[in-house]
Amino acid sequence: MTKKYILAVDGGSQSSKIVIFDLEGNIVCEGKENLKPMNLPSPGIVEHPDDDLWDSIAAASKKTLAKFEGDVNDILAVGLCTIRFCRALLKKDGSLFSPVMSWMDQRVSRPHEQVSDEIAYVTTSSGYITHRFTGNFNDTAANYQGVWPMDTDTWQWYEDDNKIAEYNLTRHMLFHLQMPGTILGYVTKEASEATGIPEGIPVVATANDKAVEALGAGCTGERTARISLGTYIAAMIQGHDNPKNTVNFWSNFASVPNKYLYESNGIRRGMWTVSWFKNVLGDSFEAKAKAMGMSAEELLSREAENVPVGSDGLMTVLDWLAPADQPFKKGMMIGFDGRHTRAHMYRSILEGIALTMKNRVDEMCEELGITLENIIISGGGSNSGLFMQIFSDVFGLPAMRNVVNGSAAVGSAICAAVAVGVYKDFDEAVAHMVRIRDTFQPNLENTDKYAKMNAVYRDITKSTDDLLKRSYEIFS
Repeated sequence: MTKKYILAVDGGSQSSKIVIFDLEGNIVCEGKENLKPMNLPSPGIVEHPDDDLWDSIAAASKKTLAKFEGDVNDILAVGLCTIRFCRALLKKDGSLFSPVMSWMDQRVSRPHEQVSDEIAYVTTSSGYITHRFTGNFNDTAANYQGVWPMDTDTWQWYEDDNKIAEYNLTRHMLFHLQMPGTILGYVTKEASEATGIPEGIPVVATANDKAVEALGAGCTGERTARISLGTYIAAMIQGHDNPKNTVNFWSNFASVPNKYLYESNGIRRGMWTVSWFKNVLGDSFEAKAKAMGMSAEELLSREAENVPVGSDGLMTVLDWLAPADQPFKKGMMIGFDGRHTRAHMYRSILEGIALTMKNRVDEMCEELGITLENIIISGGGSNSGLFMQIFSDVFGLPAMRNVVNGSAAVGSAICAAVAVGVYKDFDEAVAHMVRIRDTFQPNLENTDKYAKMNAVYRDITKSTDDLLKRSYEIFS
């Protein structure tokens, strides 16, 4: 039989990636195009300049297809995943009225402002890119987070036009909503010329990027949490209910129709803190690692493996970026003595991340009334065996990582495979296309020590907040 393929679009905050998979979830080839720096014309305005989201996808696609050694006519479908919380204003012909608003733009936290009669449609990043690929005004229902006239129980627009009008919108300004794993349209001749993807290939709805990542990581059970190690670190659990007015998590649309993804409170500048510490050590440490044939992170991990559990009492609080409602918050390391080295500091940061996420996940699980059975760790940090073992020990649960770490692309491919009938449903697709690389089992002696440590760790900020408030008045 002729081998068949899926092309996955992974439009991220820093770059657009195109990955071609076989039907077993193996990467055949990939390419990416970095996004341009954000346009910041005035305070609170953060835009993707020009037509950058589409142009970067087109460029990344051509790079990928130039590497592809198969027959492009054997590509069955395109799975489309883009950034969440963006807003695009379109003219009647579907072209951009103005640059796409980033998720960081203050305007996306408010209802739409009809600043011109030329604005005919208001949509998401995925809606706009769907139109560029297909010419249709269709979009996934699962990428509407934020201020939209959306009934999150039905995954559709409000039935009452008066409620839609409260958002300064009319029904005809909104795209037609479809579920993940359905065909949004087909690649047009114009889109084919821009991307190199053959004309007529189906373009498939996925969801918001975090939900697609969770699907691609295999986080589909209701007792599995996926922890995403990125600049912002959060945990996600899939469920079937849509709880309202929650405290310790919020409900997002999952990448599986009529399922929800519960997302915990997280860590701002999470893995950024790891990079920060590496940079603090300077070029000489990087040069030392290079001379030893490894990266700075690998050398730090090797050194930190020799540090006892708990870093000899050194604990790191990860408030390197304060929340808006608590601007006095600061990151800190507490508990230094003469034993401590850079390896202790590095391990303490990793332990601080794991302990913080343990507390955030426990809060979410308690509110949901569930008990976890395992965790999946994704993102670049999961490449560290030390970090994986720390997570397993802190949580007291098996911690898994997958063969393919770029889980958004895998999730995008899964949706496409379901849409064109390669697999009968999402569970079957996940079983075939998501493969576990390895599983770390908890050392229960370490788990017990981390539990005792966490009883202290949780209370650090209760004792330091007043001091930080006073220092904030001096240094703010």
